[in-house]
Parts: sequence; C-alpha cells; structure tokens
Amino acid sequence: MTPDVESLRLLVLVGELGSIGRAAAKLGIAQPSASKRLASLERKLGLALVDRTRRGSALTPDGRVVIDWARRVLDELNVLVTGAEALRSQRAAELRVAASLTVAEHLAAGWIGELRRARNELYVGLVVTNSSLVCDLVRGGEVDLGFVESPTVPSELSARRVATDRLAVVVPPNHPWARRRRPLTAVELATTPLVVREHGSGTRETLETAFRRAKVGELRPVAELGSTTAVRSAVVDGAGPAVLSVLAVDADLSEGRLVEVAVEGLDLRRQLRAVWPGGRRLLGSAAELLAVALRASGVDRDGGSGASAAAAR
Repeated sequence: MTPDVESLRLLVLVGELGSIGRAAAKLGIAQPSASKRLASLERKLGLALVDRTRRGSALTPDGRVVIDWARRVLDELNVLVTGAEALRSQRAAELRVAASLTVAEHLAAGWIGELRRARNELYVGLVVTNSSLVCDLVRGGEVDLGFVESPTVPSELSARRVATDRLAVVVPPNHPWARRRRPLTAVELATTPLVVREHGSGTRETLETAFRRAKVGELRPVAELGSTTAVRSAVVDGAGPAVLSVLAVDADLSEGRLVEVAVEGLDLRRQLRAVWPGGRRLLGSAAELLAVALRASGVDRDGGSGASAAAAR
C-alpha cells in the first residue's frame, strides 16, 4: 500500500499548477494516465486528495496535508539520488565538483571546458543541484569544490566570490506588467503571488533575503518548481511572474518570450561563490578550476577580489 514516487510527484504538481492536465504535461504523460494514477494513490491512502471540477483541480484539506509530507519525501529522495551520484563520481573522477543550477548551466561548463583544454587527461565529475545541497556535499567531503548562488554560506565553509549576478522580474509579453511605464515597488512585488524555486535554491534565498532587508513581508508563491527551466516555462505559459537570474533568461528577453519589469526599492544583485571545506587550502585541480573561474569572470582584476587564486593553493 506504499505510494509510489511518481504518484507523489504528480500530486505535488497538481497542487502547484491547479490542473491535472498541466501536471501530466510537465511529467510527459497523458491526462487519463495521470487521473488513474491519482485515483490509485487516493485508494492506497484511503483519502480524497483532489477536487476535480470543470475549472481545474484543487487539493482537498487532506490533500494539502499530504502534499507537505510528499514534498519532504521527494526532497529526501533528491538527497539520496544526489548523494549516490556524488559517490559514483568520487570513485571515477579526479576532480569532483558540485554547482547550483544557474552556475552549472551558464558558467561552470565553460570553466571546466577551459581547464580540460589545458589538461585533457583530467576527468571532472559534476553534480548539479541547488545551493543548499551543494554546501551539504562540500561539507560531507563528497566533492572537492562547490559553486553556489545563495546570499549566505555556512560558516564552516571557506568561500570566494567568482562572479556577480542579478535577478530580474520577468513576465510574458501579454502580462499587464509588461506595459507598465513606472517601476514596480518592492511592496507590489512582495504582495504578488510568484512562481518560485524550491526551498534550498539560491535564487529563492536571494529573493527572500531582499524582501527581508526591504521589510516588505514574506514571499508568496503561486507555484514552487524544482528547476529554473521549469519556472521559466511556467512564466512563459502564463502561470505568473517570477524573479530569475538574468543569466537564465537572457535569450528569452532578447527574443521577446519574456519581458523584464523594473522594480525599485529592492536590491536583487548577488554574488556567485566557490566553496570548499573551511580550514583547508585548495590543491591541485580544484585550485586550478577556481583560478580559471576567477580569470574568466575578471574577479582577479577588480578591486574587491583580494589575493589571487594562487593563494588558494
């Protein structure tokens, strides 16, 4: 009678998107199959989880309780899978790296490519996950070097800025905000339900920190999704506004799929950092990769960088 993982994932998506059809599309399955899977889950648990109406699907009170438990199960499963990937990489890789999604997709791949051009015999194992799990992997010694986008780093880790980034409020071209003449206020943004990343994401933590500093209240998610790509797609499809890295939406902005909305009274700049176990000096290929990242981003040439990457060795 134990629920299967895919049924739990489907239930979470139905709660986030308010539609069995949209949840099924996200998972790449047919809507009738999704409906049968939800019905099977309800039978196994002996609970009615979803109210199905012509206007969409909504969680029942029991469903809202179960979805919180389901998220915890999926989060722990993600830890297991990520940890297993790191263990596999540890056996085969000479350099084990973990990076948050934005850094991995838009920066780290280039850094690793440059390093391997100089050392083509080097094998690099890269784990891509959110910033919180990157720190866990570094802290546990499962990777040699991590890259994160969160505004804070655990005190037991050493950190070095490798790049800067900015978050942008984005909407599709047909959204009312796309035609605004004046910037949004921080209060307007904070009181608007947003499509956001999951807890542990550096992008989400940066936005929550900016709201706290501006004293405009707590984040109000309309949907919580597990990747930047999923958030971006939801915004394009009209699920709601989002706040995403300009690195992640640069092509969408230039090609007109998304529009950036100016916002005042909110600092959405952030630093992207390399992290490694505190009290240790980086050696070998880990130090070389950090040096590549610093050179590529020009951090060594600006006034706030401190000593060169050679000191990390």
